[in-house]
Amino acid sequence: MLTMYVSLPGEMKEFVENQVNSGRYNSVSEYIRELVRKDEKDRAQERLEPMLLAGTESGSPTALTPENWNEIRQEARKPFSERKARNGG
Repeated sequence: MLTMYVSLPGEMKEFVENQVNSGRYNSVSEYIRELVRKDEKDRAQERLEPMLLAGTESGSPTALTPENWNEIRQEARKPFSERKARNGG
């Protein structure tokens, strides 16, 4: 794992420390990782919603075959596989 140093104003530092001291997190790093994951999820949701809307407005529905589902799964896994490869995982 890589190390990153972050500067926070006093009030924010205190807030983060309170989150850890509450027992909900084991460390500041754990808390920050959760924030980053949530932000990634939120951004993915922001990208997904317009695509879903475009899909519903694209015409008549068609049945998906097992092959279609496999292609969709492979495409969805690409960003995770690429990130894992970049991080040496």
